[in-house]
Amino acid sequence: VCGFFVAQNVPNSDWEKKVTEYFKEKLKENNATNWVPSLNDVPVHYLKPNSLVKFRCMVQDMFDPEFYMGVYETVDSNTNARVLHFGKYRDVAECGPQQEIDLNSSQTVTLERQTFYCVPVPGESAWVKEISFFASQARVSPSTSYTPSRHKRSYEEDEDMDLHPSKQKEQHMGNNSGGDIHGCVEPKRLETEAPAGHHLISPNCSPPLDLNFPLPGEKGPACLVKIYESWESFKVNDVLEVYGILSVDPVLSIVNNEERDSSALDPMECMDTAEEQRVHSPPASLVPRIHVILAQKLQHINPLLPACLKEEESKTFVSNFMSELSSVRAELLGFLTHALLGDSLAAEYLILHLISTVYARRDVLPLGKFAVNLSGCPRNSVFTEHVYRIIQQLVPASHRLQMTVENMNHSRFIPHKDYAANRLVSGVLQLASNTSLVVDETQLEQGQLDTTGVHNVTALGNLITWQKVDYDFNYHRMEFPCNINVLITSEGRSLLPSDCQVHLQPQIIPPNMEEYMSSLLTAVLPSVLNKFRIYLSLLRLLDYSISDEVTKAVEEDFVEMRKNDPESITADDLHKTLLVARFLSLSAGQTTLSRERWLRAKQLEALRKARLQQQQCVNGNEL
Repeated sequence: VCGFFVAQNVPNSDWEKKVTEYFKEKLKENNATNWVPSLNDVPVHYLKPNSLVKFRCMVQDMFDPEFYMGVYETVDSNTNARVLHFGKYRDVAECGPQQEIDLNSSQTVTLERQTFYCVPVPGESAWVKEISFFASQARVSPSTSYTPSRHKRSYEEDEDMDLHPSKQKEQHMGNNSGGDIHGCVEPKRLETEAPAGHHLISPNCSPPLDLNFPLPGEKGPACLVKIYESWESFKVNDVLEVYGILSVDPVLSIVNNEERDSSALDPMECMDTAEEQRVHSPPASLVPRIHVILAQKLQHINPLLPACLKEEESKTFVSNFMSELSSVRAELLGFLTHALLGDSLAAEYLILHLISTVYARRDVLPLGKFAVNLSGCPRNSVFTEHVYRIIQQLVPASHRLQMTVENMNHSRFIPHKDYAANRLVSGVLQLASNTSLVVDETQLEQGQLDTTGVHNVTALGNLITWQKVDYDFNYHRMEFPCNINVLITSEGRSLLPSDCQVHLQPQIIPPNMEEYMSSLLTAVLPSVLNKFRIYLSLLRLLDYSISDEVTKAVEEDFVEMRKNDPESITADDLHKTLLVARFLSLSAGQTTLSRERWLRAKQLEALRKARLQQQQCVNGNEL
């Protein structure tokens, strides 16, 4: 970057454009993206400051834009020589021992950049992290004084260090020695991630620092991502992959500390509250900064699929996979049938649910959502827990929400604005698009919901019905549309709304549920599991249409059905059957509706309804 700046002949030429173009071209070269170290895989202290890194993340919050010196001039106090510097991609101005910044220089250019607070994708599956980690070619060595036995260590291995302090002691010998040229001791990090409790205690902050992860127990770094162009094209909850320059300058922590101390003495010096400073300028060792050169919105986070399906190479990948699609579907149906205790109808609906996605919105109505209530589940947390584990192995991001009275009353579901710290405090329902949310209602027992509990249940209902979450801004609520696949497991009919209730009819009752469910995953070959993962992610991204001819046939068929049974066939039934037909077609790799698929969808719906009727008769009351 410095080379491009120095090479410009006239100030304010298009050197910045050249930087972006240069990196864009370089990253296109044979698998270059795999050679860039990722903050998702590598602890921060293994990465070289001011080097190129990448980060796969979700925008959790957007801070106010900040001003910085895009170009500034320094004067040498001995020789009066003047040198121009650039401030882009930097947090701290570059200034030699004998140099001073001339703040009154006519060459100074003030520019603006936007800061996003980004966290790893909430609920990202372990297999996504694993495959991304092993695909990476980047070899990094720690910037601290110890030498690890391996080139790089994943966050999971870092966790192992936390569990075995003896290993830490061995690897961190001699950490107290050494300092940098400014006489500041380089902070040595034993830990780069938040443990299960959300908080990290930093030597520079008296209270623990809350990294604001939406889900409890999340790991990985939070980052301040500084964007220089087109930031208006990104919004909260977008999933991005950013390539940029890593900034972990220890001076940042010292400067922020001094600012906090001085602002306590003179409130006029600083407009920000101490709390706001603490949140917006956390220690760089805990919340590194990334100065973005390139950023792209991700359609999906499945590392087994090409990032963009519109490119030529991707089209070959898709057509190759389509040729074996029917056998993959058959295997997946068999696998899920075993997982659902031999119930193949429930397994069919589970496949349709897993490939469903909101494809459009008509006014307030989200089209394509397909929330399924799987009723008739054994009141045995082992079964529902293992169903979730299986889903976790198939989808790139998921979360299991145990619907207990205590959870409802004490969890923070809805993100809210904290005006004192000027930030959006995250909640469980702040999730990225296409996350699978499994709500386990079998855990629900008698008890009293308090105000928080009622709000949480309402928010969950709104998410299912309208695919939106109303974030709380104290004086008003703001709608944030979302695209979350909700599966509710319950004994009877769920208290929550759903698009489709499927009553489980187990064909096998295993004597040892734990053993039976665990053996399912170990029996599947990793290569087959990967095909299931590609299948479910790919079909969500396909386009779909219904020809005029088929539309006419469906309308005629519906009129006929109404004639035969005007009482029980409603417009809602038509909508539901069309939805089932849509996902049934896509599940077979067909992007248009055929007569056969329509008939099959009607057949599935008839079977599902008959089963509910039968259950109603058995119990004598509605499920």
